[in-house]
Amino acid sequence: MSNGNSVVHKSSWPWRVAASVAVAAVTLGGCSSADDGKAAGARSKAPSKSAAASGSPSAAASASPSGGAASPGSPFKANPAKVPGTKSRAAALAAAVALKPQEWGADFQAQQQAASTPATVAVLDEQCRWERRPLPHSVLGSLSRYSEIPAAGGKGELKVSAAVTVHRSVRDADQQLATTLEEPLRCRQQQVRTDEWISGLISNATPYGQGQNTYADDQVVEMGKYLTGKREQPYYWYVTRLGTVTLAVSVKGAEGYSDKELVTLASNADASMLSRLESELGGNN
Repeated sequence: MSNGNSVVHKSSWPWRVAASVAVAAVTLGGCSSADDGKAAGARSKAPSKSAAASGSPSAAASASPSGGAASPGSPFKANPAKVPGTKSRAAALAAAVALKPQEWGADFQAQQQAASTPATVAVLDEQCRWERRPLPHSVLGSLSRYSEIPAAGGKGELKVSAAVTVHRSVRDADQQLATTLEEPLRCRQQQVRTDEWISGLISNATPYGQGQNTYADDQVVEMGKYLTGKREQPYYWYVTRLGTVTLAVSVKGAEGYSDKELVTLASNADASMLSRLESELGGNN
């Protein structure tokens, strides 16, 4: 970045992201179980599985098949020559942006499965189970990296993930945000692994220009509980879109970690990947 304003903007990202998520937390926290049916009923009136369902102001612009162009009002304009158009370039971008364990913090290390299977993408199936499937036509590349802080010193095992998905077009990327927003309505409880679940899920979208979102085209925050055995901890998942690329950060809480620590961890990770993505795509905002 070449000007002082850009430096200030980037350095303030973690706090702006955290503020945006804090607003979402208040909004989501106000949804009691008694309100769930009303919320589901209201959402069901919107076009299911459509870009419009995200509530994003970029929905109309994303109807264009152009993959590299930023929509009007976007916070960032990529260099079209650097927007991946092939699977090999998409894989390289995902590998450059997705956080490695040490980039989360000094105490982190790779989980036993350190990364996702190449040429696959995470999908929530009809039985509300997460699985990896071959890349659909709409996705050029996707990579997830899994990190953790092992249990020690009276604290539990803290697990996090960082994922980057490169889509063929803005419309395809926007569709992922719409689908993410709707999934808690379809699956309030989701199976992550054989012995891991997330439940009580609620989600909220913050398109660019709304709330505290001055950094991305769109963002969906999902909150709930992380269940393993009989233990229950907070769970946070941010999915953020910038152009044709979506970034996802998940944090599964553990004993000894406060909500504030978890939100800060996720916000910093999200801001770091956004900064990397802008650098890789050669924008000048």
